[in-house]
Amino acid sequence: QVQLVESGGGLVQAGESLRLSCAASGIIFSIYAMGWSRQAPGKQRELVAIITSLGSTNYADSVKGRFTISRDNSKNTVYLQMNALKPEDTAVYYCHTKSGNYWGQGTQVTVSS
Repeated sequence: QVQLVESGGGLVQAGESLRLSCAASGIIFSIYAMGWSRQAPGKQRELVAIITSLGSTNYADSVKGRFTISRDNSKNTVYLQMNALKPEDTAVYYCHTKSGNYWGQGTQVTVSS
């Protein structure tokens, strides 16, 4: 049974930082490209960042330079370090395999101005 469990969301003020974690089980984590996406109320889901099995990364223009995706294969965990947060970053953040086959339940990030 595949599980992706996100943690680390919360309420912060603009300019602050958060680090999201996503712990995977039930898959051979190291061979999967992983991603973080987000969905704000009334908006379409947005792909935020991707990291390949070899550690190559890609980011949405909206977060480039502020967010960093990383992974620790020894812990079956992918991270999203979010710095200089803005109110428009407020959303539910989801961890998933790049293929979209597996998704976590989401964690809420709220950034107040």
